[in-house]
Amino acid sequence: QDVRSMDKEIKERIAAINSGIIPEGYKKTKVGIVPWGWEVIKAKEVFSNISNKKHNGDLEVLSSTQDKGIIPRSMLDIDIKYDKESTSNYKKVEKGNFVISLRSFQGGIEYSEYEGLISPAYTVLGSKVEICDDYYKSYLKSPDYIQRLNTAVYGIRDGKNISYDDFSLIYIPFPPLPEQQKIAEILSTQDKLIELQEKKIEQLKELKKAYLQKMFPQKGSKYPELRFKGFTDPWEQRKWCDTVDISTEMVNPTEEQYSDMPHIAPGNIESFTGRVYDNVKTVKEEELISGKFRFRKGDIIYGKIRPQLGKYVFAEYDGLTSADAYVLKAHNALNQKFLFIVLQTKDFYDYSVSVSQRSGMPKINRNELNAYCFTAPNEEEQRKIGEFFLSIDRLITLHQRKSEQEKQKKKALMQLLLTG
Repeated sequence: QDVRSMDKEIKERIAAINSGIIPEGYKKTKVGIVPWGWEVIKAKEVFSNISNKKHNGDLEVLSSTQDKGIIPRSMLDIDIKYDKESTSNYKKVEKGNFVISLRSFQGGIEYSEYEGLISPAYTVLGSKVEICDDYYKSYLKSPDYIQRLNTAVYGIRDGKNISYDDFSLIYIPFPPLPEQQKIAEILSTQDKLIELQEKKIEQLKELKKAYLQKMFPQKGSKYPELRFKGFTDPWEQRKWCDTVDISTEMVNPTEEQYSDMPHIAPGNIESFTGRVYDNVKTVKEEELISGKFRFRKGDIIYGKIRPQLGKYVFAEYDGLTSADAYVLKAHNALNQKFLFIVLQTKDFYDYSVSVSQRSGMPKINRNELNAYCFTAPNEEEQRKIGEFFLSIDRLITLHQRKSEQEKQKKKALMQLLLTG
């Protein structure tokens, strides 16, 4: 059955299970509600403890990650030094093995797509019976299983390795092999939909980055490499102090008129995207008491602390923002949307970082902002440039929402198909 046609069935089934109702054809077991015909057995009946140290040490050393499973150390972004002679005591991992890592209590049991060597501190698992690897790859990383793993292992603490004995006594579902394969296929299809959305997001971000380089003049030039048809005049130098107003409108958030307004702080803003996270709360919910800056729809919020993080938002509604941010408004023939794009240029980024590097907390102050100079075209070209980049931002936001929807659908599928 196509994943996209399962929405109604998923919602009805999960709603029933969450209400304590066991749907027809299901039964309650030690792992939750599962279909009749599924066995529920101890993990030791499916997985064995493998400690194969018969190797010549020439295999690549593997590392455990919670997002990519077991991967070669060469794929990590950090360079981990180790003594090659010490690998003689390492365990051999085959493709298709599972590994109980030192942080399995957080991220579940990891799966290896690679052959290699791993630290003897880890427990390597092999299958004793025929299984669908991809089914258990999902199941042993599911939130339900991780919760039961933590409950079953008494006194578990950060850094404590879960032993094979701990793991082996936990009950797990054992569906018929064809069902394992079908469930794995459905989850794989959902993963591909998520991957497709993530790929589109990255492509749009790279496209935006390329346009930022081509549609703004390089240092020392008054002409961009790429511009809209009909515009040929040179860009003119503008001073921040002449074109941008940095708001001083600080208000008392305890006043009733502000209680239901959203409060946006730098921590609510995604770096370098202008995207506001879904964690924004109202002034009342945060119980704010210290002074905050007032912003209105169309204003720009710019995080002044750690400017290297690139925190900026084009406000879509009224609200209050942290004293760690500036509220900006363009004037004197500077377009507001164009100003928002100026904040995203390499030239502004380099300037903001360079003037904020001093002892203590990096911060760009008002005087430093007011001293910044930039080039800009006439107002009509500014408007077109601002709208163009904001249209890319809207596309990125659209695909981010679709990605979140697909992730939520996968979460629901996992609840329905893996344990109920």
